[in-house]
Amino acid sequence: MRLRDHMPELDGGTGCINSKLLSKMDLSGKIPVLIYFWSVSCETCKKAIPKVNEFCNNYDGRLNIIALHMPRTERDRDFEAVRRAAKEHDISQPILVDNDHKLTNQFKNRYVPAYYLFDQKGRLRHKHSGNGGMQMLEKRINKIITETS
Repeated sequence: MRLRDHMPELDGGTGCINSKLLSKMDLSGKIPVLIYFWSVSCETCKKAIPKVNEFCNNYDGRLNIIALHMPRTERDRDFEAVRRAAKEHDISQPILVDNDHKLTNQFKNRYVPAYYLFDQKGRLRHKHSGNGGMQMLEKRINKIITETS
């Protein structure tokens, strides 16, 4: 995806944890959306989850946060393992499980962790992947929230 591209549809996931299946219409047009890709086998992802959880607390009602589980191995496709990891790491936001990589392909994503920040109109305003970059992500979140206030 490129900056200013519109959020892809969120159909094609193989399941959802902490929510009903969500659509793009459920999220866009109201408040900004952060979609982050993670995997149960990714140690870097696990280290980043506390910061994402902090975002959930700090931006409650001002930012939708959606986790998207992208399996990297066959073992990562175990839905119950994803559910256990979510509980272990206190992930309370909706988790879209993408065992068939349909959502991953719609985002043209290849890495975990990866973060896609969309404004209230559903346009991509910031993206990054890998370790680090959380301070810049937080600055972008604050900027977009300020623009929508």
